[in-house]
Amino acid sequence: MAKWFYAFLISIMVFIFITGCSSQGPEPAEPVESPMPQPEPIEIKPSVPEPIEIKPSVPEPNEIIPPKAEPNEIVSLQPEPNAIEPNQVKPLPKVTFHNKCADLLNDFVDDKGMVDYKTLRRQRLKLMGPLKEFDKLDPNEYNSWPKSDKIAFWLNAYNIHTLKIIVDNYPIQSTRVMHLFPGWGPHSIRHINKNIGGIKSQKFIVMDEEFTLGKIEERFFYKEFAEPKVFFAMCDAIVSSPPLRNEPYYGYKLYEQLDDQAKKFLKSSQGFWIDRKSKVVYLSAILKPSWYGKEFVSKYVTDKKFKDQPAAVRAVLNFITNYIPIRDVAFLETEIYSVKYIRYDWRLNDRLLKNNF
Repeated sequence: MAKWFYAFLISIMVFIFITGCSSQGPEPAEPVESPMPQPEPIEIKPSVPEPIEIKPSVPEPNEIIPPKAEPNEIVSLQPEPNAIEPNQVKPLPKVTFHNKCADLLNDFVDDKGMVDYKTLRRQRLKLMGPLKEFDKLDPNEYNSWPKSDKIAFWLNAYNIHTLKIIVDNYPIQSTRVMHLFPGWGPHSIRHINKNIGGIKSQKFIVMDEEFTLGKIEERFFYKEFAEPKVFFAMCDAIVSSPPLRNEPYYGYKLYEQLDDQAKKFLKSSQGFWIDRKSKVVYLSAILKPSWYGKEFVSKYVTDKKFKDQPAAVRAVLNFITNYIPIRDVAFLETEIYSVKYIRYDWRLNDRLLKNNF
């Protein structure tokens, strides 16, 4: 019996072993769901945004970042009223005084610088208005002006007072004997007060101070301002002088006006011309070294050109090359020539006599 029992027990153990192995075999089984399934790798999103989604920390070009304000502080991007940038000069207001001469010059002077003295004498009250303005101007106001407006003021004063002197002596009285002398024809201004220094010695008042035309030249045009271009803006009321402008001089465009005056005068036969055949350069008599020519030396003298000429002549020649045609400039700089001065015509710049010139 024991053998049978042991044999039965062994059979049961073998059956259990075989059964257990069959339950763990390679037979297919239903998939077991995980309680927390993991996402597929392709579904994993990066924790850092892609580069194209990253916003720059600096401003785009032309982007303005307002300054950070303190609590309760108001920040304005607008400039403060009347604020001036560093090194920026606030423009000065235009001086309006010069306008007081505008109507007079426009009404009685043509574009050639000829004056209707006959009508002006009849309507001399129009002349007296600007003259009173020169007389009563407050020196403190004048001293507040820039240099260009001061130059314009004295040019206008010079020219308007010249008109006054001519009107006071119009028509010009002369003698037949004097007509025989050069420059002393029947309409020459040299007949005006010839025994007391001529028109440049006539006295008048500006800013409550006594002046003459000669004193204005010496004090302001020769010394204080030292600007030789003004000699093309002073009108001596004669045919040979630079033409009287039919508008006042203004500080804000003074140098443009002076350049225009120089160009016009040098274009005329009274200012400059060249005799190429005789190799002679003719200049206005006002450009003589003994007249206004020497005043050009400080600004325009050169040692590089016109070496066979005196300093004052070199300065004038160098100056006028800025205003004459290129062909004439080439002649002055490369040819051999002599310099002569045009005979001065002292006849009055009277519009009624224009056909006689």
